[in-house]
Amino acid sequence: MKRNLLLTPGPTQVPPQLCEVLARPIIHHRTPAFQEYLKAVVSGIQELAYTKNDVYLLVSSGSGGMEAAVTNLLSPGDKAIAVNGGKFGERWIDLCQAFKASTIEYKVEWGKAPQAAQIKRLLDTNPDTKAVFITLAETSTGVTPDVKAIGDVVRNYKAVLVVDAVSGFAVQEIRVDEWHVDIMISGSHKGLMLPPGVGFVTASAKAIAQINACTTPRLYFDLREAKKAMEKADTAFTPAIGIIIAMVESIKLIKQRGLENMFKEFIRLAQGTRAGCKAIGLELYTDPSCATNVLTAVKLPAGIDGEKLAKIMRDTHGITVAGGQDSLKGKVIRIAHMGALDEYDLLTGIACLEKVLHQMGHKFELGAGLTAAQKYFNRT
Repeated sequence: MKRNLLLTPGPTQVPPQLCEVLARPIIHHRTPAFQEYLKAVVSGIQELAYTKNDVYLLVSSGSGGMEAAVTNLLSPGDKAIAVNGGKFGERWIDLCQAFKASTIEYKVEWGKAPQAAQIKRLLDTNPDTKAVFITLAETSTGVTPDVKAIGDVVRNYKAVLVVDAVSGFAVQEIRVDEWHVDIMISGSHKGLMLPPGVGFVTASAKAIAQINACTTPRLYFDLREAKKAMEKADTAFTPAIGIIIAMVESIKLIKQRGLENMFKEFIRLAQGTRAGCKAIGLELYTDPSCATNVLTAVKLPAGIDGEKLAKIMRDTHGITVAGGQDSLKGKVIRIAHMGALDEYDLLTGIACLEKVLHQMGHKFELGAGLTAAQKYFNRT
């Protein structure tokens, strides 16, 4: 059987012990037994996010949580500031416009991070802004912003701070309460190492007040109903039962490893991967000062088709990396180092990348990437 190694920023590799949990017979969701799973997931998310805020579970991918944030916070015509530094920042723009918000776009050069000072200037100019939307790990470019600095700014205004942590949660540090994050969104299929199916939203008291005042019609993603249900350890609609049960085990695995230890390990995997890529002549795409620990984005040499490269790695060798998006299509590849991945997975990926690049005509010394990555991993 051909290997199936996912070096992608979602879905991520599902470890065997979680596959076993996912294979268990289903139980009914309106039962005391399932209530205990719900409570465990909520408290686990709160612990991993460093928050005491409400947690609402949705049947969706992370994008469902993003839509829930917009529809529950913004009435038609409300002002919103949305940071657009990549494809997922663009999603904030699209959502705000779809639901008739008056959207102020803070456009950031791809590969660079938004600045708290510019957000302050926008808020000073638009003090009636209701929400500021940012992305913890912009996986189209490999960028993470200084969320703490942005939170320190937004807390002093009427607006709430909303963070898309879909790819970054449990991979890139986010301290929701300390950093004044009013809404955080994530999902089951990234740092939590599970299939897609559960989106979740945390909400501060400031956010809840705005949710209750919002006039936008909503039903399935109505966070007011989610709050009522969660206060009774229940869900407003049928939940993704098997994935929620598996989330309990995923959170246990993370806590056993230690979240701070995992953050350090993802930094280590990122640096080792980048050392390997640079050793075979690949240039990092992202400004190093704001590079996320979720993935490494690298530019490809002239004449190398990134789409073809990724296809050969996947279809011939069973190793999946992410290609470039939008204007970066065919020009970059993105290698994830998150969730259940370890250094041997990354070394396998680098070995495959070397092999295919060499076959496609890129000139370098075979083994140089592996050697550089191994030296870094051994040193650390």
